[in-house]
Amino acid sequence: MILVTRINGAVFALNPDLIERAECTPDTVITLVDGTKYVIAESVPEFIDSVRLYRASLISQASRLEAQPAAAAIPSDDDHDAQVLTLHRKDR
Repeated sequence: MILVTRINGAVFALNPDLIERAECTPDTVITLVDGTKYVIAESVPEFIDSVRLYRASLISQASRLEAQPAAAAIPSDDDHDAQVLTLHRKDR
C-alpha cells in the first residue's frame, strides 16, 4: 500500500495494484479498475514515483527472501516486528 493525501489533507492508503490510470486535470485524479476515483494532492510524477518505489521495494524484499536459507525465511512466533515503508511526503 502507498500513502496518498486527499485535497482536504486526509491521508489514506491505496493499493497500487488496483490503479487503472492517473490524470492531471489540473488536480491529480486516480482511477481504480472498478471505476472509483480519488482526487489527491500529490502531482502525477510524485504519485508515479511512489508507485515505482513501492514496487521496487517488493522486488527487493523478494530477492532478499530468496537469498535466505529456507529455515531462516520462515518467521518464528517471536518475530512480531514488521517493516513499514513510508512513501508519503510529510512536508505537505
